Amino acid sequence: METLILGWYILVETGSVLLLTLFGALLFGGTLVAPMFGVVGDRVGHRNLLCGLRAFYLVLAASVMVIAFAGALSPLVVLVITGLMGVVRPSDLGVRAALVADNMASDELIAAMGISRTTSDSARIAGALTGAGMFAAFGIGPAYVAVVAFYALGLLLTLGITNRRPKPRPRDATDAGLPRPSAWRDLREGLAYVWSTPRLLAATWIAVLVNLTAFPLSNGLLPYVAREVYRIDQTGLAYLVASFAFGALLGSLAVSMRGGIRPARMMIITGVAWYLFLLIFAQLRDPQIGIAMLLLAGFAQSFSMVSLAVLMLRNTSQQFRGRVMGVRMMAIYSLPLGLLTAGVLIEHIGFHATATLYAMIGLVLTLVIGVMWRDDIWHADVPANAR
Repeated sequence: METLILGWYILVETGSVLLLTLFGALLFGGTLVAPMFGVVGDRVGHRNLLCGLRAFYLVLAASVMVIAFAGALSPLVVLVITGLMGVVRPSDLGVRAALVADNMASDELIAAMGISRTTSDSARIAGALTGAGMFAAFGIGPAYVAVVAFYALGLLLTLGITNRRPKPRPRDATDAGLPRPSAWRDLREGLAYVWSTPRLLAATWIAVLVNLTAFPLSNGLLPYVAREVYRIDQTGLAYLVASFAFGALLGSLAVSMRGGIRPARMMIITGVAWYLFLLIFAQLRDPQIGIAMLLLAGFAQSFSMVSLAVLMLRNTSQQFRGRVMGVRMMAIYSLPLGLLTAGVLIEHIGFHATATLYAMIGLVLTLVIGVMWRDDIWHADVPANAR
């Protein structure tokens, strides 16, 4: 709800695709510090960290609501608050995934991650449609009352989480009365762990690539597509967002029911399919066909990203989970770079040429990654493809 409301507000108030892409980039500005959040999660517990993140969202959303009702809201204020939220929000997905892995056995992980994704995918559908309707009918202030209420409910539910399988506490330097290793040392160990494990490194490069070239097309640029390409209003934008989310929901349900997939192979195959659907989407000028392509792209995206998360979680020692998922979240830093670059390119060569270029680059480099790391992620008997 919040992303759609604020994205549409920025575009309508400023009419600038560059400011729209800046807004989208600010949402992910904290990706460079995501590994440090992973260190904190490994130290204080993933559930405790998640509660802190959700409380911060609540405070910022309440600030937007109060400022909107006071009639003082402006694009600058929205961008500042978005920048603050972007410091912590990119870490949310990784912390949640680590928390799910803490509570589930290895053979339950694929189904568990699929089910976890269905909650966020279904929320995106309802949030897009409800947020657009409330914004159009009542304005941004009343719409934000609902946003604040949902953040408060999310925080209360997160407080109710308990670990089914608590992480065993290893003996370390503190047991001998020595100072605990620094957080920076923990961070370096997490980065080294990913770099020295080829299957984790390949998955990380896939994450960098899709955030650079795929998510800007299927997420951040949709307000521009709705207003400038398809000539539809915020309700039409809601249908575009909801179609991608509905496809992702179907993909998450399929993953949770199928279970016995080979994660690394599925990550590559469905990543290729995702880019093919985006390549078709880039050529379209009919919103109805565009909605269909976004639905298919969402389906492929869900399979690819769930497979990627399962690959990384299954192939990571429990004491490194938070740090490794933090490194995975750091890969999202390519998303703001991709959005800002797309904004510049669109103003010079147009949306269709930019989207085609992004889809082609993503398609080719996905195949390159699959070939370069084929010994670690393609063969059926490697750990990355354990069922």
